[in-house]
Amino acid sequence: MEHLLTYLPLLARGWLVTVALAVVSLLLATLLGALGAAGRASRAPLARGAVLVYSTIIRGVPDLVLVLLIYFGGQRFLNTILGALGAPTVDLSPFVAGVIAIGFIYGAYLTETFRGAFLAVPRAQIEAASALGLRRWPLFRHVLLPQIIRAALPGYGNTWQVLVKSTAVVSVIGLRDLVGFASDAGKTTREPFIFFSAVLAGYLLITWGSTRILAILERRAERGYAHAR
Repeated sequence: MEHLLTYLPLLARGWLVTVALAVVSLLLATLLGALGAAGRASRAPLARGAVLVYSTIIRGVPDLVLVLLIYFGGQRFLNTILGALGAPTVDLSPFVAGVIAIGFIYGAYLTETFRGAFLAVPRAQIEAASALGLRRWPLFRHVLLPQIIRAALPGYGNTWQVLVKSTAVVSVIGLRDLVGFASDAGKTTREPFIFFSAVLAGYLLITWGSTRILAILERRAERGYAHAR
C-alpha cells in the first residue's frame, strides 16, 4: 500500500490521459458514425457500398491489431507518401494513433446505432413535416434530430462504456496512460496485483460516473419527447 501511495500522482495523471483518450476517440467515432449513417441512408449506391465495406471490415478486425497497424504501418505509409512529395516526415504519437484506431472502430458501431435510430422515426412524421412546408434542414433540426437522439442514447451509452475499456490496449504502443503507468509501477515494485487493482478501480470510476450522466440524459430526452407529444 505504501508503494501505491508513492505512485498515486503518476496513476492520477495516467487516469486523466485515459479519460482524454476515451473522450477524443468518442468525438471522432461520433463524427464517423454520423457520416456513416448518412451514407447508409443515402440514395447513392457508391456511398452505401463504401460505408458497408467500412463497417464490415472494421467490426471484423480486433482492436489490438488495428492499433498496431495504424501506429506502425499507418505511420510508415504516411511518411512514404510525404517523402515522395518532398515533405517532412511526421511522428505519430501513441495518443493520436490510439484516437484514430479507437475512433475508427467505434465509428463503425455508431454507424449502425445512428442508422437504427433514424429508421425508428415514423415515416408519417417526415411526410407530415414536408407537407407543412419544412425544408431539409429545419425538418432535420426540429423533427428528426430530437427523436434520433432519444432513440440512439441507450446504444450510444453502451458504445461509450465498451470504448472506455478498449483504451487499455493503447498501452501496448507506449502510451503513458493508467494501464501504462500501473504496469511500469507493478514491475518496479514487484506488486502488480496492487497496481492493477488500482487500474480496475480507475476504470470503474469512469464507467460509474458515465452511467449516472447517461441516465440523466436519457430521462431528459424522455421528458422532452413526452412534452413534444
